[in-house]
Amino acid sequence: MPGALPVGAPWPKDNQLNRAPGTRSFHAYVHVPFCEVRCGYCDFNTYTAKELGGVSQATFHQHLISEIAFSKKVLGEMPALSSVFIGGGTPSLFTAEQIGAVLESLGESFGLASDCEVTLEANPESTTEEYLGEIVEVGITRVSMGVQSFDSQVLQTLDRQHDPERVAPLITEAKELGLVTSVDLIYGAPGETLNSWSKTLSEALALGTDHVSAYSLIVEPGTKLARQIATGEIGPTSEDLNAEMYEHATQRLEGASLEWYEVSNWGKPSEHNSAYWKSQNWWGYGPGAHSHIDGNRFWNHKHPTSYQKALSDGAPAAGIERLTDRQMLEEQLLLMLRTEWGVERELFAKLEVPPELVAQEIAAGNLELSGADCIRVSRKGRLIVDGLVVKFLSH
Repeated sequence: MPGALPVGAPWPKDNQLNRAPGTRSFHAYVHVPFCEVRCGYCDFNTYTAKELGGVSQATFHQHLISEIAFSKKVLGEMPALSSVFIGGGTPSLFTAEQIGAVLESLGESFGLASDCEVTLEANPESTTEEYLGEIVEVGITRVSMGVQSFDSQVLQTLDRQHDPERVAPLITEAKELGLVTSVDLIYGAPGETLNSWSKTLSEALALGTDHVSAYSLIVEPGTKLARQIATGEIGPTSEDLNAEMYEHATQRLEGASLEWYEVSNWGKPSEHNSAYWKSQNWWGYGPGAHSHIDGNRFWNHKHPTSYQKALSDGAPAAGIERLTDRQMLEEQLLLMLRTEWGVERELFAKLEVPPELVAQEIAAGNLELSGADCIRVSRKGRLIVDGLVVKFLSH
């Protein structure tokens, strides 16, 4: 089941945010909390029909539209949205009409930039060629397909429901419709071999997709997979093998001209995901969704029923925190060091990181210079980037 929300201050009764002026771009995340089946590894904020407590999937978009109206009252005038990302859950369980209604509401409230990237996460089992045509008509420009693996045994271990042979026709159709395509993969499932992972990469590359995300499986406490490993029903994961799989993915993907731009992402950079790493402004709509507006971070009530009630009572947020200047600098280091853009050398000075500590990691090959004044993680250092950040912040 989904983990607990952070602890923060109550949402302000006057709905006013203490905002710092700036030039951040504006983005929207829309959370569709429905899944037909809960995957064994998943601790995302998603719910099957049995867990919904009478919440209607068919009319749920109306609550999202209500939150959009609420956010407009809070924010007032904002830059036109640079990206919209509809995630979940399984957003492809929404009809094209529901998706179109949400996008129309966002457009009417804030406007969509002429080059706005509008992404829909989709699962192969709930997507058809016809459906892809329908979502293009309502404004989707990019589809992110939750493939995870092309190995049926790995999919079974992860409790994924789709036939891997469904993926290629869907990506082909998406490309023919003019959609930008992305494929999400997971490596390191119990029992997965390097050979199996290599075959999955070959299948993904054969699709000619614009973008690949490849994430190491994290066994989250409280999930079915965690219980299966704890009881010995299935074997444990291997950190060493995961590292080998990551290095293999890097070699294969970059060898196919899908350039790295973030530790787990290759290809045409996602405007939306890049906004997170660059600490831009975004409002997260829907149950459990998180937002960041000018140094204010807040999050919604998690279960769809509590979210709906809170929204009807006035505000959907369960908590809020105001980031300090120090926290914003630390987050900049944590997020941007993971990317090809890196961080300006000046940031280390602002965080009082000893220059010799940075120099040591450059000499060790974990960091590298990017231009005259920027430092980024090297190919070698990508495997330990989180540890590098901890080292810098705890010196």
